[in-house]
Amino acid sequence: MELNAYTYVGPEEIRRAVTAHPAGASIRAREDLDRWLQAHPDAIEEGATWVVDLTGCLRLAPRRSEHVACAGGQEVLAAGELDFQRTATGWAIAGISNQSTGYCPDTDCWAAVSLALTRAGIPSPPDFTHAIVFRRCPQCGELNLVKEQWFVCAFCDADLPALWNVAPRRRVTVD
Repeated sequence: MELNAYTYVGPEEIRRAVTAHPAGASIRAREDLDRWLQAHPDAIEEGATWVVDLTGCLRLAPRRSEHVACAGGQEVLAAGELDFQRTATGWAIAGISNQSTGYCPDTDCWAAVSLALTRAGIPSPPDFTHAIVFRRCPQCGELNLVKEQWFVCAFCDADLPALWNVAPRRRVTVD
């Protein structure tokens, strides 16, 4: 499967500050998620920071972690925040977003998220429950969060493009 790889676009001082932090925990199976939640019980209430790494594996870190730390400083296929829900068969994803101002992934990164969650056997919604639309202003270069389909730069009032344009990205193949 071909997917987009996103590079870190956040502040360089944040990247430097978290270089010594461990990467997020790899979640390849429901048992991995159970162990991670046992080790991080606050995440049951607060949720978690997540990325999908370049191998298509979900990685989790506590909610206030930086996405670039969770990713071990690497490119990602997707990034955001999620919330958990206990079900009759175990843990499931109750809510999930692509909210990461460090990577600013497009909403089409859901394909990578779906792949990672399906591989791990973790039930989830059929798409982002809260999708964030990021655009870079071609006029002033500032990063914008598009709200209510209003594609106008919050900094200079220029029109924002309809298609994702935050940074160059490359296509990668994930088995």
